[in-house]
Amino acid sequence: MNWVEIDIFTTTQGIEPLTGCLLGAGINGFVIKDSTDFEDFLSDKSANWDYIDDDLMGLKNCETTVTVYLQENAQGHEYMEMLKHELKALKERDTDDTFGRLEYRLNNVKEEDWENNWKQYFKPLQVGEKILIKPSWETVDESESRKILEIDPASSFGTGQHNTTQLCLELIEKSIHGGERLLDLGCGSGILSIAAVLLGASSVYAVDIDENSVKIAKENAEKNHISSDVYTAKCGNIIDDESFARELGDGYDIVCANIVADVLIAMSGRFSGFLKDTGTLIVSGIIENRKADVIDAIESQGFTLTETCEKEDWVACSFKKKPFKR
Repeated sequence: MNWVEIDIFTTTQGIEPLTGCLLGAGINGFVIKDSTDFEDFLSDKSANWDYIDDDLMGLKNCETTVTVYLQENAQGHEYMEMLKHELKALKERDTDDTFGRLEYRLNNVKEEDWENNWKQYFKPLQVGEKILIKPSWETVDESESRKILEIDPASSFGTGQHNTTQLCLELIEKSIHGGERLLDLGCGSGILSIAAVLLGASSVYAVDIDENSVKIAKENAEKNHISSDVYTAKCGNIIDDESFARELGDGYDIVCANIVADVLIAMSGRFSGFLKDTGTLIVSGIIENRKADVIDAIESQGFTLTETCEKEDWVACSFKKKPFKR
């Protein structure tokens, strides 16, 4: 297996929030280089060294760097898109410019080469009982009985290769029986909401804070022959923008959100207002060690956990509203 080495440039103050974002996205292996480590070494009066290793000397004037390693395959490509999204979100939150430039560099492969070669990583993929995800350049047998969802890797998270997307799709499939209205929060490529329509949802509303993701979601809906009167996609932030949250309306049969634990927790107070009383909430993007945090936050907002699905340290959960007691 080949690995792609990625340096992310930050500051000493940016290490904790950056690594927190990486852990939340499931990237838990990284190396940190920071000049303060060299200063700490010099200030250690208990040590008496005649020789300083070149690697340690290299920290003296280095830019603070967090290095991660991603597999050069389909899931690595998905993680890369997630990493770009997290860096952009962190930079937007860093209004005081405390966390440095938050830019990245691929070291052992040219980014254009990786992007140009990604076709070899993406093959038709069966998810759940009814969906087959395929890139546009692949063909499937005419006798294929599954719903075919065509989607290509692009600069937006969600091609079905990542465990979080697969888990969420499986729960959505179980919840759609025909005619449902679905709200997709953090839509990325639009894969969840597009699958919902193919499975029988009557209308979907896809939302993302990234304008490019919204554009890509609309394009992917068109590629799957879904009309604009069924598929709506808009850019906005439901956490901070009260008027935008109201614009989305209520009475949805299903609300799904495949993001990261901290954002799901921040959103938890909004979910109930979007759903009808008998509706279903589906959340994914949760690394296993944050499962309890997310469940506790959502249950505190009047929900009951009905199902959890797990795959390789990733978790997706389904909830129902608790009955209202008079």
